[in-house]
Amino acid sequence: MSEKIIKGITRRDFLKGTAYAALFGSLSLIGKNELFAEKKTKVVLVRDPEVIDARNRINQEVILKMLDQAVMVLTGEKEPISAWRKIISPKDIVGIKSNVWAPLPTPHEVENAIKKRLLDAGVEKKNIKIKDRGVWRDSFFKKATAYINVRPLRTHHWSGIGGCIKNYIQFVPRPWEYHGDSCANLAKIWHLPHVRGKTRLNILLVLTPLFHGIGPHHFNPAYVWPYKGIFVGKDPVALDALGVHLLQEKRKQYFGRYRAFATPVKHVYIADRKYRLGTADLNKIELIKIGWKEDILI
Repeated sequence: MSEKIIKGITRRDFLKGTAYAALFGSLSLIGKNELFAEKKTKVVLVRDPEVIDARNRINQEVILKMLDQAVMVLTGEKEPISAWRKIISPKDIVGIKSNVWAPLPTPHEVENAIKKRLLDAGVEKKNIKIKDRGVWRDSFFKKATAYINVRPLRTHHWSGIGGCIKNYIQFVPRPWEYHGDSCANLAKIWHLPHVRGKTRLNILLVLTPLFHGIGPHHFNPAYVWPYKGIFVGKDPVALDALGVHLLQEKRKQYFGRYRAFATPVKHVYIADRKYRLGTADLNKIELIKIGWKEDILI
């Protein structure tokens, strides 16, 4: 397949906001033998019906168990602390990059669970900090040796979706400079000297994702649903690609038909093809599903 045709598919599919498999799945892009020999990017999806109660309160013990399950599968370890030590060293200085968007922030229960496991893994309390806005100028984050990236999944006015890649926009002093062209170049931030290579773990929360919105800062509880899950992996692009796929499936279920995102979700594809940050090809992602399967959608 020629480069010209590849670009045509990219424009057609991404301006529509379609799923990634149609875009990247063609075997004609690479030989069959190469495809089947290639090691896939591992992502873990854990769901538990007990993680959120009828009043939308998060169960601290359940979310900790879900994180442990994901990290153990990701690392191949059979014990939680050993698994976390495969991710983080006791000598690390760890910045937890959270998200404080008021209608759907990273829950404190999730932040506390991550912090607990870092302490259990031997990281000193003074070497752990949780923050979102202004991390680009924060002296702790500047000296950090490791980041953990955690935020909820939602539709987004400027970038189509807010996911793992978008969460690092606070690592630059003028975030609005990345809003152009549907935030196409967000992945560039991940290659900046104070960010590059520091992220040990990405956690995309799909506890109560927002699957539809119109305009800046739009939030309507009607477009939130209790999916009660978390995506965990080392590749932020793979997590976001799965997040887009999940939101699109929910939108089709809710609206009864395919409905494009208000803003093209091109930054996820560009993070793969241009910036080589990770893989957006669903065919190259090994999704391991743990726990509750009802209405899993993907």
